[in-house]
Amino acid sequence: MSFIEISHLTFAYPGSYDNVFEDVSLRLDADWRLGLIGRNGKGKTTLLRLLQGLYPHQGRITMPAGAAYFPFEVEEPQRPAGEILESLLPDCPPWQLQCELSLLQVEEGALLRPFETLSGGEKTKLLLAALFLRDPGFLLVDEPTDHLDREARETVARYLAGKKGFILVSHDRHFLDLCVDHVLVLGNRTIQLQQGNYSSWQENFTRAQQFERSQYDRLSRQVRQLEEAARRTGDWSDKVEKSKKGTRNSGLRPDRGYIGHKSAKMMKRSKAIEARRERAVEEKRALLQEAQEEEPLFLRPLPAPKHRLLELREVAADYAGRTLQPVSFSLEEGERILLRGANGCGKSSLLKLLAGQAVPYRGVLYTASGLIVSYLPQEAGFLRGSLGDFTRDSGLDRPLFWALLRKLGFERVQFEKPMESYSAGQKKKVLLARSLCQRAHLYLWDEPLNYVDVFSRLQIEQLILQSAPTMVLVEHDAAFGQRVATREVVMR
Repeated sequence: MSFIEISHLTFAYPGSYDNVFEDVSLRLDADWRLGLIGRNGKGKTTLLRLLQGLYPHQGRITMPAGAAYFPFEVEEPQRPAGEILESLLPDCPPWQLQCELSLLQVEEGALLRPFETLSGGEKTKLLLAALFLRDPGFLLVDEPTDHLDREARETVARYLAGKKGFILVSHDRHFLDLCVDHVLVLGNRTIQLQQGNYSSWQENFTRAQQFERSQYDRLSRQVRQLEEAARRTGDWSDKVEKSKKGTRNSGLRPDRGYIGHKSAKMMKRSKAIEARRERAVEEKRALLQEAQEEEPLFLRPLPAPKHRLLELREVAADYAGRTLQPVSFSLEEGERILLRGANGCGKSSLLKLLAGQAVPYRGVLYTASGLIVSYLPQEAGFLRGSLGDFTRDSGLDRPLFWALLRKLGFERVQFEKPMESYSAGQKKKVLLARSLCQRAHLYLWDEPLNYVDVFSRLQIEQLILQSAPTMVLVEHDAAFGQRVATREVVMR
C-alpha cells in the first residue's frame, strides 16, 4: 500500500495576493478512486498541476510513482488511430489493447480512421485506454465527460469503476456516483476528504449546512445574551460609582478595599464577556465563509403568445452536407423537452434551426407568431474582451447580469479580467447569465452544464423547477435531465 502525502501545501499564482491553497495537509491512498469537485475557479486543475510537479509551492507533495495527466496531446493526429495507439503502447500485447477497447465499446473501424477525424467521444475512449495501459503511476483524469453522450458516459463510468489509483475531475453527479469511492472537495483555500461517492457527500453536505445554520442561530442568540450581560455590567459599574459618591457625601468612610475588589472583579468579568462576544462573532463569520451556500438564481420568462409554441413534422436538418434523420414533436407552454441521442445525430443543428439560424432543413416547422427566443450555444470559446463590453454589446442590464454571475460563484476580481483568460466553466457561466437576463417565451440551451461545477448545477436545477420556463435543451447530465425535463425526444 502506497500513499500520496500533501503536507502544509500553500500556493498562489505569481503576482496574486490571494492563496489558492493555504496550509493544506492530506494523506491519500494511491489505490483510491477519488472524485474532485468544487466551484469553478477554486483550483481543481491547479491541484492536478501541483501533483504533476509543474508549479513551485510551499510545503511538500510526495507522489510514490509519479502522476500522468488526461487529456494529453497526440502527435501527428492525421495518422490512423490504430498506429497512434501502437506508438503510445509499444510493449502492450494486441490482445490486451483489444480487451480495453472492448470494455470501452470502441468500434474496430475507429482504429482505421485518422485520429483527427474521430468524434470527441471516440478520442476520449482511445486516450483513456492508452493512459491506463501505459502509465503505472497515479492518474489525473480531467473532465473526460464533456464530449460524451449519456450512453458513452455510462460506458466510461463502468470502465473507470474497474480501475484504481486516480483522481477524476467531473461535474456529472451520476457519473461520479458510478465510479468513485472517495471525494475531495475544494473550498476557500482548503481541501476536504470524505469517503463515499458524490451522493453520500451531498447528503453529508446538506446535513452540515443545516447544522451550520443551527449553529449560526445559536451563536446569534449567544451574542445577544452576551451584549445584554455587558449592558447589565455597565449598569452595575455605574451603581458602584454612585455608591462611592453617596458614601463620600454622607461623611462615612468608604471601605476602599472592598470597593476596589468589586471594581476589579467586575472589570475582569466585563473583559471576559467582550472577549467571548468577539470570539462568537468570528466563529459566525468563519461558518458563513466556509459554507458553500448556493444562492438562488432568478429568471423571468415572458407569458407565451400562444399555448403551442412549436410544431415539427418530419423535420430533418442538414449537417456537414448530409441530411439527418427526421424528427417530429410539438412544444406547449410550460413544457421542457430534453433532446437525447448519440453524438452527431443533429441535436445542436436542430436547436440552431429553432433559434432562427440559417440551417437548411426538410419538413414542416411551425413557430408561434411573435415568439421571442433566448439561445445558449454549446461553444463558449468565442468570448473575448472585457465583461463590461460584452454586457453593453449584448444589451443586458448590467447590475442584474453581474449579480447573476456573483451568485454563480464569480469572484469580484474576475470582473476586471479579459474573458479569454476565463476557465471553460466561467465562460459557460457568462452565457448562462446572459440567457437568464433575457426575457423570452422560449429558452433553447445546448449543453448548458459543460464544464460547470456541481454547486452551480444544483442552483440552475432549482431555478428551472421554481420558475418553470418553456425550454428545449440538450444535456448529457443524467441527474439534471431526469429532474428538470417534463419529457424527452429521442433523435436517431
